[in-house]
Amino acid sequence: MRVVIAEDAVLLRAGVERLLADENIETVAAVDNGDALVKAVMECRPDLAIVDVRMPPTFTDEGLRAALAARQAVPGLPVLVLSQYVEESYAVELLSGGAGGVGYLLKERVADVAEFVDSVRRVARGGTAIDPEVIAQLMARGRKNPLDALTARESEVLGLMAQGLSNTAIGSALVVSQGAVEKHIGNIFAKLGLEASVEEHRRVRAVLTYLGRT
Repeated sequence: MRVVIAEDAVLLRAGVERLLADENIETVAAVDNGDALVKAVMECRPDLAIVDVRMPPTFTDEGLRAALAARQAVPGLPVLVLSQYVEESYAVELLSGGAGGVGYLLKERVADVAEFVDSVRRVARGGTAIDPEVIAQLMARGRKNPLDALTARESEVLGLMAQGLSNTAIGSALVVSQGAVEKHIGNIFAKLGLEASVEEHRRVRAVLTYLGRT
């Protein structure tokens, strides 16, 4: 796997690069600003971009805006945001962009290296990895929810899907059987009008619908 890292903190950038190298994941470019990210993505065509939110010159939302620009330049580019902050407006645009391969993790809540690497690989494959706190903050925006057809348990299952949990992990978290989880997920797909297709793609589309409600 080949990745581009966009992070202005030198030690953190080097640390992530070393961690990935230990897992046989190659960093083809490590940059410290949004413009350099877009350039590196266009030149290197990586399997994944790992991006901080706040970078020079204003340290507001340059990273997310650059991630969106990179996805426009290289459609389908998987992006994993790794940040201290939830920048709501651009986060919603990124997460609901109509394609898989998206993640948003909070730096201070990444407590396990193996889980982080699993998230990296999952997003690179076209899946999702969304921190529960990110979901909570986006839900708190007070938007009208178009997913009213879902039951409380179905919404709970979809929230766990957004975190990247497998059916088995969802069953363990909710203390229900895998068959019950599969039934809930089938109901979610039906209520969201997601026709049968490649399972991973359908799960991603359900999660993006959940995060990108209008």
